[in-house]
Amino acid sequence: MSDAHNESAIRTPKQLVAVVAGFLLVTVIGIILLASFVTSEKVTGAGSDSQSGQAIEARLQPVADVGYTFRDASAPKVLQSGEAVFTAICSACHATGAAGSPKVGDNGAWAARIGQGYDTLVKHAIEGIRAMPAKGGNPDLDDVEVARAVVYMANKSGASFKEPAAPATPATAASAPAAQPAVTAATVPAAASPAPTSVSTAAAVTAPATEAKSTVDAGKKLYDAACVACHGAGIAGAPKFGDKGAWGPRIAQGKPVLYEHAIKGFQGKAGVMPPKGGSAASDDEVKAAVDYMAGAAK
Repeated sequence: MSDAHNESAIRTPKQLVAVVAGFLLVTVIGIILLASFVTSEKVTGAGSDSQSGQAIEARLQPVADVGYTFRDASAPKVLQSGEAVFTAICSACHATGAAGSPKVGDNGAWAARIGQGYDTLVKHAIEGIRAMPAKGGNPDLDDVEVARAVVYMANKSGASFKEPAAPATPATAASAPAAQPAVTAATVPAAASPAPTSVSTAAAVTAPATEAKSTVDAGKKLYDAACVACHGAGIAGAPKFGDKGAWGPRIAQGKPVLYEHAIKGFQGKAGVMPPKGGSAASDDEVKAAVDYMAGAAK
């Protein structure tokens, strides 16, 4: 039998030397390329720049500053578009049809309202009607912003209203403050005498009661302006005002949880609570409204 198939391809010493040299050359070239790739750019591990000035500054930045743009309170107000107002305020009811509100895009529900005319629709939105609170529960909205939101929703539901333009800026002279009268020694009142100690003590005693009443009043005011739209009738999954059975489990969670859900919003099984009820109230005002409603259910 022939053994030709077992013969090696390297038959001479020169061929062996050439193969070994070729192998070494390929190995050296591979090492050079690998070293060049590794050292071509600086590679750092995760967290290796944690002590840099920029990283430290980012960690120390207040959480409240993230995502917020602060503006000068004295600067002229920039009126929002109708879509922006709808998204922030009106969508709480008009995106779902809660509280009997006409859902945006439902031409049938909007037809009769559109038939009343632009002026009537805007008047009802600004002043409030039935379960619809004045300005959607946000008294800080300008009338033009409310009108723009009405036009946005109506036009999405079959109308063809024209969006109102921003009002003209009043003349500078008209807005200039009147000159203050000169203050003379004769007009300066004499320094008041210090109050007796007993009066000061009485004021200190009555201060907590006055503060508590002020908190209740603030809570009721926000409830009447914004919360009543859902909590007044117990719609959209909202616990009805004064309903102990509906409020009991919620009160049992503790006030911190109630405050967080009211301020940040909450997605429940039966409905949705928009942040701050769709209003622009402060956190303290929202907490006061929560205390007012929870107190009525105890």
